Parts: sequence; C-alpha cells; structure tokens
Amino acid sequence: MAALNVSFTLKFPPKSSLSPPKPHLTSSLSSPLHPPHIELQKLQVSNNNKNGFLLPILDNPIASASFALLLSASLCFSDPALAFKGGGPYGQGVTRGQDLSGKDFSGQTLIKQDFKTSILRMANFKGAKLLGASFFDADLTGADLSDADLRGADFSLANVTKANLTNANLEGALTTGNTSFRGSVITGADFTDVPLRDDQREYLCKVADGVNPTTGNDTKETLFCK
Repeated sequence: MAALNVSFTLKFPPKSSLSPPKPHLTSSLSSPLHPPHIELQKLQVSNNNKNGFLLPILDNPIASASFALLLSASLCFSDPALAFKGGGPYGQGVTRGQDLSGKDFSGQTLIKQDFKTSILRMANFKGAKLLGASFFDADLTGADLSDADLRGADFSLANVTKANLTNANLEGALTTGNTSFRGSVITGADFTDVPLRDDQREYLCKVADGVNPTTGNDTKETLFCK
C-alpha cells in the first residue's frame, strides 16, 4: 500500500488592528524635564510654613516611604528611658526609675517632680521645693532633705533611712506602706498630718526635737508624741 502523506497547515487570523492602543504613562519623576534627583531636591521644608511642612513629603510616594522608614528607625533605636520623663522645671530630664545617686538638686524648684523607683542615695535636696513630688518606692538612703519643702510629697514604700530631714516641712506627706525613717535626723522637721504607722511614730518620737523655723511647729507635737 502506498504511504499516505497528509500534511496539515494551521493558519491563525492576524491580530486585529482595532485593538485599543495602550495608554502612554508619564511620570514627573522619570521625565527628562524633571530628573529624579531634581524632584527630590524640591522636597525641602519651608521654614516659613511650619504648619504644613509634611505636605510636600506626604504628596510624594518616594519621599513618604523614606520618611516612614526614618520615623520607624528613630522609634526603634530611641532610649527607652525617655518614656519616663519627670515633670517640673528640672527640665525634661528623666528622673523616674533612674540611678541619681549623689545628684545635686539643692535649692531647685521641683514641684510635682517624678522620682518614682529612682535610686537617690546621698542625693542633695537641701532647700529644694518638692511640693507634691513623688518618691514612691525610691531609695533615699543618706539623702540630704534638710530645709526642703516636702508638703504633699509621696514617700509610699520609700526608703528614707539615715536621711537628713532637719527643718524639713513634710505637712500632708504620704508615708503609707513600708516607708522607713530609721536612722534619719528629724530635728525641726514638721510631720503635721503625716499618716505614720504606730511603730514608725513611736520610733520617731524617741529622736524628735526642735521647732520647724518655717511653720513654728514643734516636731514632737506634730508627731503626737506622748
């Protein structure tokens, strides 16, 4: 039998010329008239328009992404201690949860300053204005608090052993918890309206003497010593 040779030819119709043309996209960043580096240079912040300084950055996707990266990096590598800023005119210095042993705060106005959980051994607060300051759970061993205005200060759980409280005014200070004044000098100190534990009051009455020069109150009388 003769071999049957059959060939097939497939033909595809030509592409239609009616296909819609692709839109021609232009970018201000890729345009020869506006090279990328020129556009980025235009993202300068105007010193005369501080309220809208982010608008040029946020309007540009490239600059916006760069700004976001810089912001996230600054947050990741920032000092975690900055989250605990103390109040008051000691500046915006960090005074909470810090080791401030031997620090000199003498004569400063530190109203409502936050010293919570800080180590303040041998710190000098002589004559400082510390109205409403917080020394919650702080270590004030050996600190000089003489002549200090401590009205309304919070000494809850604080260690105030061997401190110098000569002529200090502690009217209305908070001393609940395990606050300890063991070994402290309290000559002339005013403890008016300070809620002391019975054992603390009994101990302080044994060493109390003098009159506070500011209030004129006798130290023993402010402690209700028998």
